[in-house]
This record gives sequence, C-alpha cells and structure tokens, in this order.
Amino acid sequence: MSAPTARGVDVVTFGCRLNSFESDVIRAQAERAGLTDTVVVNTCAVTAEAERQARQAIRKLRRQRPSAAIIVAGCAAQLDPARFAAMPEVDRVLGNAEKLDARVLADRSTRVAVNDIMAVTEGAQHLIAGFAARARAFIEIQNGCDHRCTFCIIPFARGPNRSVAPDHIVRQVERLVDQGFAEVVLTGVDIGDWGRDLAPGSSLAALVAQLLRAVPALPRLRLSSIDPSEIDDSLIELFATEPRLMPHAHLSLQSGAPMILKRMKRRHAPADAIRVAERLRTARPGIVFGADLIAGFPTESDGMAETTLRHVDEVGLTYLHVFPYSERPGTPAARMRQVPMPVRKERAERLRIRAAERLDSFLRQSIGSTVEALVETSAIGRTPHYAEVRFAPPSHGVPPSPGPGAAARPRPGAIVRAHATGVAAGTLLADLA
Repeated sequence: MSAPTARGVDVVTFGCRLNSFESDVIRAQAERAGLTDTVVVNTCAVTAEAERQARQAIRKLRRQRPSAAIIVAGCAAQLDPARFAAMPEVDRVLGNAEKLDARVLADRSTRVAVNDIMAVTEGAQHLIAGFAARARAFIEIQNGCDHRCTFCIIPFARGPNRSVAPDHIVRQVERLVDQGFAEVVLTGVDIGDWGRDLAPGSSLAALVAQLLRAVPALPRLRLSSIDPSEIDDSLIELFATEPRLMPHAHLSLQSGAPMILKRMKRRHAPADAIRVAERLRTARPGIVFGADLIAGFPTESDGMAETTLRHVDEVGLTYLHVFPYSERPGTPAARMRQVPMPVRKERAERLRIRAAERLDSFLRQSIGSTVEALVETSAIGRTPHYAEVRFAPPSHGVPPSPGPGAAARPRPGAIVRAHATGVAAGTLLADLA
C-alpha cells in the first residue's frame, strides 16, 4: 500500500502492477475533474486478506483525514460495492471502469457508480504524464481475462480480455522515454492474451517486436507475469535476440502438482513449465524465473505440497510470490474440500524458506562482478535479472566520481554500474563503479 502524502488528490494502491498503472491514471483524472482534499483507495480482491487490509486502511485514513472525501474503487469495490458503501468512512464507491473516468469522478451526486464490467469491450486508452515516485513505468497493454481458474475471482472484477491498440502503446512508451524513463514494464491481467481480440489478431511477441523496433531509445523492456502456456516460439526467439528485453520471466504457475493444476483448471502441466524454462534458458543463458504459487489449495495433500516444493527446483525458480490459499465466495474452489488454515500457512512458509535459499544462492553468484542497476532510490537499484541492489553509502570526505552514472547519490531512473561485494537479506550489496 502506498500512503497519502498531501491534501490534494492522493491514491492509496493495493495489489498488482496493473493497479499501480491505474492509480496514476486515477490521479491524473481526479485532478482533471477538479477534485481536492480527496483520497482514492484503489482496492485489490485477489485474496480475502487484501480486502481486509483495504477496509483497515480506509478506517485509518478517516482518522488521519477527517475532512477528506474518501472514494473506494478497484477490484474489491467492483465485486462488493454495497459492503464498502455501508462503511461510514466512505463517501463514494466506483467500479473498475468508472474509476478511470474524469466525468464520473467529478459527479458527486452519485454515491455508488459500479456498472457491469462484463459489458466493457474496449481497452484503456489513457496517456499519462508520468509515474509518481517510481523509476520504472508500467504500461497497461490489456485488461480482463477470458479464462476461469477455479480459485480466481478476478475475471468478474476485470471483465473480458480486451487489448490496447499497439499504436497507442507505442505512443505511450515514446512519451515515457522522452520523459527519461529507462525501463518500461508491460502489464495487464493476462498479458499473454494480448492481441487475440484485435482485428486482425496479433500476439504478445508481435507487440514486443514492434515496440523495440519503434522505440530504439528505450533501454529496458520487461514483461509482468505470464502463463507458461502463452510463451510461444516467437517470444522465445525475442528473448534470444533482443538484449533490451530483460532476462527475467515471472511465470504464473500456482502449483507443481498435476492433480492440483487440473482442479485449478490451469492451462499447463508441470512438465510444460519445466520445458518452457529449459527452452528459455537455452535461448537466453542466465535468464532467471519468478513464479506465483498457491499453498494449501483445496484437496492438496502432503505429497502434493512436496511435489510443488520440488517443482521450485525443477523449473529453477529464483523469485517466489507465495500465497496461502484464500477462499473467494462464488468460485468453484471455495466449494471444494478445504485444507486447514494452519496447514496452508505452514506449507507457504516452507515455500518461502526454499525461495530465500534459492535467491541467496543466485545473488552470491554475482559477488565480485560488475552489474548494471536501474536506480530506484539513492540507495536501491534493480539489475536486468530483477535482483535488488543496495548501494554502499559514499565515504565521508570522498568527492563523487566524475564519470556518468557514478555520482555518490545516483539519480532515480538512471542506469549505473556497480561492483557486487556481498549479499544480505535477499539483497545484493554493491559499490558504485
């Protein structure tokens, strides 16, 4: 969650990278609508815990900002507007389409504006001026999802798959590069489905190739989470031939147990994930992988949990986002035989421990080498492989080096070279080169 900082228009963000992009759109649209002393809470619905945290934040915001208008928007608001409207702290509730519309934001006469998201057929066409307090820019290339995983409520919060036109995406990236952004992340609910609804149809690989060709000044392009079933030959070829496409893929795996994947109605088997990772590793030596994993999905046995733990090594994962399974009312999985919550948490903790071990092993391979890092703050950066780098503080009395990118306090958004000296708490330690 990002906290409010001013008495103008603030946006408090929960959840995914797509929400991060949309929060910047909301901020711009709210200012365009003339709103003042307003806080918009952009909610997430991926887990029950995310909704609980949003409600807790709303109550805290009301204590902090007694005079401000509090607008609740986003996925949780889309799914259950009445629950948020019933909170005495809330002034207005907006759905996922309405939150991006300056006219709706300006219309104070309607307390709840949440329409049928399944009727939305067009992708977002918002051009934003910049991204507050971030070194990289997130670009929404599609929204919604046409698939129905049994655990997931998000398609009902986001609607059907709808792609943003490629020319619009190119213009947005050009604009951001002109503003000095060195890295762009393509994001959405299911980015692998980009282009399938366009006429004529297209593909994510075609979009990536077009972007890199049309915007040669863009130093770094990164993909957000993608289903392994959507990584095709063309995309693998781009990883092999395009150095500006970052050597990092975050896979939407969820489990490593074949039966659990079937009960989730996922589109891949464990062998498919292993095969895709092997092909990408061959095409782009050194590429690293992250993954989303759900611990304690209904009917998961001890043996199935062990299989998923082994799968981390079989795929060769470096970064893990681990979630204990969270029941979402209205989903098929909520009606299955549930795993006790303490067991879910224990299995999630085992996965996190294994993830920490693998990340530590990966980072230690860089000690003694020179790495490039995109500066996020004066002390933190990210390598092309998405490793976090912590820069050593400048020595007292030593003037900054004159070379480009070697200032004692690097500018957020710059790409600098640093000498890796050690590892601590999942972070690479480095001295600026």
